[in-house]
Amino acid sequence: MAISNPHNINEPAAETPVGTYGVRVSLPEGDPFTHLLADDWTTTHWFATAADRDKALHDMQRTHEFSRPHDKPTLIFEAVSRDTIA
Repeated sequence: MAISNPHNINEPAAETPVGTYGVRVSLPEGDPFTHLLADDWTTTHWFATAADRDKALHDMQRTHEFSRPHDKPTLIFEAVSRDTIA
């Protein structure tokens, strides 16, 4: 069965992209979502080039057209590379 919106899949893709440049996404201390995820929750999206990473980072940080006018997202986005993380 085809997926109409692949970005909405619940399972990870068969092949996880590997890259050198990443965007680490985390929550600030005390954020209400930590009750659903974890106090130390984080995920990293990897990209092959710094330019791809920077473009994705800019898109993640922008106010999206589907956001409500008074929404204030609290996600923390941080540019990282494999040689800067442990």
